[in-house]
Amino acid sequence: MNRLCALLLILTAAAMGACKSSSTVYTSMDTTAGEIVLELDRARAPISVDNFLMHSDHRDYDGSVFHRVVPGFVIQGGGFTPDLKERAKIAEAAGHRDPTIKNEWTNGLKNARGTIGMARDAEPDTATREFYINLADNTKLDGPRPTTGNAGYAVFGRVVKGMDVVDAIARGETTNRPDIIVDGEGMKNVPVRPVMIKSVRVIRWPARPAGGALEHDPLPPPPSPSGGGQSGRHP
Repeated sequence: MNRLCALLLILTAAAMGACKSSSTVYTSMDTTAGEIVLELDRARAPISVDNFLMHSDHRDYDGSVFHRVVPGFVIQGGGFTPDLKERAKIAEAAGHRDPTIKNEWTNGLKNARGTIGMARDAEPDTATREFYINLADNTKLDGPRPTTGNAGYAVFGRVVKGMDVVDAIARGETTNRPDIIVDGEGMKNVPVRPVMIKSVRVIRWPARPAGGALEHDPLPPPPSPSGGGQSGRHP
């Protein structure tokens, strides 16, 4: 029995390793609002995908929250604790500084509804662990602008299950927190009831049939105020 259990563990580890090394990787993001399954495109965004997987392997996302929610625009998370402590700064204080990555904004992937991208500072190559999920077709994030370092924002995957969870998070009440200072400004668009990311894990997922549709409606939702100023990393 012990040998059988050991064999099963080896086979499971090998299967997960094969999943991680493929050009398309699937992850399950388990949140307090429900599960979000992500399809990550390593073929077109290898740096961003490997960075996201590194942070998930290190359990950096476990226990973090969606700290910024702008209806009709994005939900953003991965970088703060429920009491809004910046995890990258906690890691740096412990001697583990987050590496910044190259901005893959010219990879051909667009900031369409349901896609996931890397949040960053104004300069192009400053993304670390924070990510965002688009609630609409945010075409302005695809192109270069002077205010964004003359570069767009890098998409590296999309939601294939759980867009209803994403939309539910977007409907939550938000507030501004002038008492929490990030890069010299108070935080904005902060959910009143935090939605926690319990875990992010690589999973095996059935391949999408040729020509198969996404689970969610690819059209953007009805127009609503977007943008929402925010200090720190952002799209």
